[in-house]
Amino acid sequence: MEKEALNSNASLTWKQYLLLVIPITLAAVSTPLLGAVDTAVVGRMPDPAYIGGVAIGTLIFNTIYWLLGFLKVGTSGFTAQASGNQNQQELILAFIRPAFLAVCFGVLFILLQVPIEKAAFLLIEATPLVGQLASEYYAIRIWGAPFALLGYCIFGWLIGSARVKLSLALQLYMNFINIILSILFVLVFNFGVKGVAFATLFAEISTVMIGLYFLKKFDVFSFEYFKSRIMFDKVKFMAMLKMNRDLFIRTICLLTVFGFFTARGSALGVDILAANAILFQIHYLVAYMYDGLAGANSILTGKAIGQRHYPLYKQMLKLSFIGGLVLSTCIFVILLLFKDPLIAVFTTLESLREIAIDYYFWILLYPFVTFWGLLLYGMFTGATEGIPIRNSTMLALLLFFLVYVISYPTLGNHGLWLSFISFSLGRTLFLGLYTPRLQTKLKSICGITTETKNERTKSLSI
Repeated sequence: MEKEALNSNASLTWKQYLLLVIPITLAAVSTPLLGAVDTAVVGRMPDPAYIGGVAIGTLIFNTIYWLLGFLKVGTSGFTAQASGNQNQQELILAFIRPAFLAVCFGVLFILLQVPIEKAAFLLIEATPLVGQLASEYYAIRIWGAPFALLGYCIFGWLIGSARVKLSLALQLYMNFINIILSILFVLVFNFGVKGVAFATLFAEISTVMIGLYFLKKFDVFSFEYFKSRIMFDKVKFMAMLKMNRDLFIRTICLLTVFGFFTARGSALGVDILAANAILFQIHYLVAYMYDGLAGANSILTGKAIGQRHYPLYKQMLKLSFIGGLVLSTCIFVILLLFKDPLIAVFTTLESLREIAIDYYFWILLYPFVTFWGLLLYGMFTGATEGIPIRNSTMLALLLFFLVYVISYPTLGNHGLWLSFISFSLGRTLFLGLYTPRLQTKLKSICGITTETKNERTKSLSI
């Protein structure tokens, strides 16, 4: 099925597009599903502090890992372009270069684990019990840092090279084993938040081992390249670093919003913190539903550049907008119809369910304000255009704080959610302003100014 999608000589069709979208979507949705299960598992415990502890512990790792999220996104973009022009050496180096950075940063996080923890708790207000539980969670998961970051590179390379079914299989394995062990350690052996942390640690390590085995079979993973000067080719390495720099700044903006949101929610009390954590898990489920479309857009944009084939990009643009609009409508209907069951999945505490329902309508707005921005993000990463991503996110961050300053003093937690929705909308609008620049780049690379009849009818090899 995957091979058919990539080697077809016909124009890009819905079938081909969906053969990329569906596996990436399934893999992506399983990631927030893991967080949802973790929240639901500790939500069965008698004190909402357990949810708060996992929420803050997860926030710390979201921060230190998402700061290096460019390892996955950047790897995917460079891999897609190398795959498009069939450059085997660059295809290999598209993994080796970021993998080197991943291991270095992972080891650094372990060495600096104590100051990182202290800094995190200086920024986040928490009750003594919530802080203790979060600290226990952190002390275990930090040892998986090199594996978690290396996993980003593996998944990015698999997606960029359009090996989406293998990527799906690895992602499902990692999250399935994590979920099973979380349930076993927490509900059966009563390990509490430590059980959730140990489950995640084992899943991260074992997944990377399996991933490296497959990359070795593809002749991609080899220690010889780490000794080769070609890995540190100045032009190529600097291009990767510049792209990663811009994505790094983008991630800082995202984590500033998420961290500030969680911290201000924590200041409003444990119940608000826990209710916001539940709604944020639903938000993650929604956001990851678009990963398939964004991932397919990244693959196809990269291939369009690698093959110097502008019509491929144009057809992808049309299909992705229609697909995103349909998906957003479906998500909205599901969220509306299954509001009570969704919230009930995460907690048995009636007080938390009532609070979550009070703020639920903000989640209903999220799909429509964010979907096109997420899909554009996939296109820009596939083109390895980091500057527009960086600038648009920085502008959206300014919008977030502007709305917060105006709304929070009078609206409280509603003001927090209004600020977050404004941030999501800003990312869409500001990145959309850069779309003509992206189209100009693709036309320039393809050596065209206008599409000719021959180009419109040219067969696509994706």
